[in-house]
Amino acid sequence: MRYNVTSRGDDTSNEIRDKVLSYLNEFGLIHDEVHPDIVITVGGDGTLLQAFHHYYESLEDVCFVGIHTGHLGFYADWQPEEVEKLVIHLAKTPFQVVEYPLLEVIVRYNEHTRFERYLALNECMVKTLEGSLVCNVDIKGDHFETFRGDGLCISTPSGSTAYNKSLGGAILHPSLSSIQIAEMASINNRVYRTIGSPLILPQHHTCLLRPVNDVDMQITIDHITLVDQGIESIQYRVAEEKVRFARFRPFPFWKRVKESFIGE
Repeated sequence: MRYNVTSRGDDTSNEIRDKVLSYLNEFGLIHDEVHPDIVITVGGDGTLLQAFHHYYESLEDVCFVGIHTGHLGFYADWQPEEVEKLVIHLAKTPFQVVEYPLLEVIVRYNEHTRFERYLALNECMVKTLEGSLVCNVDIKGDHFETFRGDGLCISTPSGSTAYNKSLGGAILHPSLSSIQIAEMASINNRVYRTIGSPLILPQHHTCLLRPVNDVDMQITIDHITLVDQGIESIQYRVAEEKVRFARFRPFPFWKRVKESFIGE
């Protein structure tokens, strides 16, 4: 099995990364940064997000597993003191592959021939650099509403516990093949009106945002921010690709939600 180990870059994470590299080398596994079968991230959920985007073109072939060196994360679920146990699992135990849905983002420009495609593990946020975001929202090809407000957040189920939750969005189990749209401070009065609550779209339902004004748009895909003018539309749907996680033990999602937001 080929593997790679990435680190957040702090001293603690680097030390654990080096330990994992040394242990796996002793077991005879092959260190391959270009075409790994499994990627071990050491840091937090942000470190795993960065690894996901680094290997997004190889999602059918790579699995991820995270060791957290800070607060317990939703993706990085192994603790530093469990490193030896994880290494033994990696070297000797067949692992279960768990697949979660991703968000496909297609940005089309006014030239009509230019477009860019992205994948998000957590979410995509849309704002403008100045003033309110004003855009038409189409669902399944039909006009749904004209949104006016600070912005919109479109998230995956596994990203529903991130920024989406702070906007009042629902927490979705990451196995559900869906996307969620949450508003950021929408303008609602006698003149302007939006739905005012999060929307959950199933697989094969498409959301299309069409800016009304020709302004500089800020599009943030996980941790990657794009700023551009002349955007004709932004299309969202459940991606055909999925992210794959290596599971060596049960991963109780609702227990993790309780520990993260409620406590014991």
